[in-house]
Amino acid sequence: MSAIAWKILNPSGSRRVVVTKELPGDRWLEILARADARVEYGTETRILRTHEIGAAIGDRCDGAIGQLTEVWGDELFEALRHAGGRVYSNYAVGFDNVDIAAATRRGIPVGNTPGVLTETTAEMAVALTLSAARRIPEADSYMRGGFYEGWLPTLFLGELLARKTVGVIGGGRIGCAFAKMMVEGFTMDVIYCDIQSSRNLEGRVLEYSDFLVSRGEEPVTVTRAGSVEEVLESADVVSLHVPLDESTHHLINRERLELMKTNAILVNTSRGPVIDEAALVAHCRANPEFRAALDVFEDEPRMAPGLSALENVVVVPHIASATRWTREAMATLAASNVAAILNGWPVSKDPNRVLEFIGNDPPQAAPSIVNATELGLPILE
Repeated sequence: MSAIAWKILNPSGSRRVVVTKELPGDRWLEILARADARVEYGTETRILRTHEIGAAIGDRCDGAIGQLTEVWGDELFEALRHAGGRVYSNYAVGFDNVDIAAATRRGIPVGNTPGVLTETTAEMAVALTLSAARRIPEADSYMRGGFYEGWLPTLFLGELLARKTVGVIGGGRIGCAFAKMMVEGFTMDVIYCDIQSSRNLEGRVLEYSDFLVSRGEEPVTVTRAGSVEEVLESADVVSLHVPLDESTHHLINRERLELMKTNAILVNTSRGPVIDEAALVAHCRANPEFRAALDVFEDEPRMAPGLSALENVVVVPHIASATRWTREAMATLAASNVAAILNGWPVSKDPNRVLEFIGNDPPQAAPSIVNATELGLPILE
């Protein structure tokens, strides 16, 4: 074990599972205990270093659950394989911090936690949009600072969202949920960009458009853009919902920021490096009516120099998925991935079934193993 503090549950368990952070709720612990696992979880609030995790894995470890803030690559997967490890699960839906190929080479299944962050993350994107549009953090600080002396016609003028255009870059589950909330909440037109058309997103917008027409109101529209640039040029609000990979690193850079309207709002609840943060600081300084709202940062937990001083930027500490239900559900899925592989159970074939694992009678299967096909794992039909 490393020198950091670890807690132990079910010390008599025949299998050993290392969890790098304590997770919310109790069910994840119960799932691992039922799999006859001795669970050792870290109590440090800071991000653990690779060598500390490796020391915790030690000479014998059957499985592990790690965090998106940790780099799981050759070093840790080799340590896990050497210790007899049979499975790793990321406590996140995204796995850009995980070298899947490195795990696959060592025969280690990698789990993630999809399907339970959708509404929660979309709600945060909406909250950030409203906070930026109506300048809520600025007004809150002004009020708390004792500067308010009475109502003024020009005090904290913001942007109206109703009947404007929302841009969505990434038309997956979260992007689709966000678009639906913005359309139904503010009657906005939608322009989106994705590698493939999103029938779900388009269908939801058109369904609401038909509802508006049935009430004698103007319809809303949905357009699939041919490029990121088209979205940036057209939208009043742009929300990012893409995974982080080589194609999306610095997707939003200086040149693309300059395409946006001078009073546009840019929202990021995906991954920090999707935005060139230094370029964003320069753009926000040069365009005081432009607003950005960020839940994630390029070099977390640090922000780019100058970002925190900008009044036209809203910043929160990576809390888009931070509702109790969601974080506990993520813990349940991560533990279920590990327990299923240790028990020799198959992998769920349908990603839409993940909510069944949160219920009272979950399937005897792993909810989500991203490299199941490559490893030839049995699939639950």
